[in-house]
Amino acid sequence: QVQLVESGGGLVQPGGSLRLSCAASGSFFSINTMGWYRQAPGKQRELVARFTSGGSTNYADSVKGRFTISRDNAKNTVYLQIPSLKPEDTAVYYCNAAGLLRGGRFFDSWGQGTQVTVSS
Repeated sequence: QVQLVESGGGLVQPGGSLRLSCAASGSFFSINTMGWYRQAPGKQRELVARFTSGGSTNYADSVKGRFTISRDNAKNTVYLQIPSLKPEDTAVYYCNAAGLLRGGRFFDSWGQGTQVTVSS
């Protein structure tokens, strides 16, 4: 089992900042990819930013240059820094991680989500 716990969401005004955190725990052998997705009302879940299996990063065009993904491997934690939020960023943000369990099986886990609301 691999558990993901997100935190850091909240209600902010346009131009406000947030830093989302996601901590992974469980009996995993390795995490190959880890990142953030979001889902706005009436829309499908979409990629925001992630670390690839090769250690690089991918960003959605809508957040490129605005959001920054980072990680602390020692803590099995990934972060999403959002310096200046827009109303269009309002969504539930979900953490995702995929990799291998100790027994060699593949896992693909999702957190419960953290709400980000940008409103004046």
